[in-house]
Amino acid sequence: MLQIISILRKHIKAILGTTIIVGLMSAFATFYFMTPMYSATTEILVNRKLSAQMQGAQFQQVQADVQMISTYKDIINSPTVLKDVNREIRNYPGYPGSMIKLKKSISISTLKNSQVFSIKAVSTDPRTASETANLTADIFKHKIGKIMSINNVSIVSRAESNPKPVSPRKAINITLGLILGAMLGVAIAFIKELTDRTVDSATFITDELKSINLGIISEISQKEIERISKNKKITKQINRNKDSAVRRV
Repeated sequence: MLQIISILRKHIKAILGTTIIVGLMSAFATFYFMTPMYSATTEILVNRKLSAQMQGAQFQQVQADVQMISTYKDIINSPTVLKDVNREIRNYPGYPGSMIKLKKSISISTLKNSQVFSIKAVSTDPRTASETANLTADIFKHKIGKIMSINNVSIVSRAESNPKPVSPRKAINITLGLILGAMLGVAIAFIKELTDRTVDSATFITDELKSINLGIISEISQKEIERISKNKKITKQINRNKDSAVRRV
């Protein structure tokens, strides 16, 4: 554990540098390369009207309606509904470009044992997202009566334009970038340590190489060498002066 902490301290500058660089790259990509996406949701209730004779079987009918939601999903995603939606929003800003892409931009979800289901549309334009969700609900309401003889479809809540994008999630992206940068920096630090065979301590010789330590040669800086050399020259000059003085005597 102490060795790991020592490695991290040794390479702390590189780790921080990698973290900052990857974090900045993530922020740059998020703000300048990722297209903001907006969503809007419409909620629909399909509740078939029961005759007086069928009132006693109301619970069973509700359960049947819940099970039918999967069928409603298939109908919404079918060309029967999407062709009309595609034709209506073709000239809207943020139009997906084709009916296939339009289908991918629409999702249907429901809560367990609920007769209410939601139509969610996603687009690069907030108004187009809300219009797509509402048009899909309106066209489904109109078509389902003819397809399945259902006459009690209610739009519980209509979609409204939301100027706040659902993606990209800037804070999350930047946070993930910082985490990834830190992990990358730590990985590089450990790789450097594992591949570095430089002998930097006497214990490496005795513990790793199983050799005898004959001694330690201290490192001398260039300034120290120059200082020693200068002192030697001064000493030699003094000795010469002494020799000259002795000869004169």
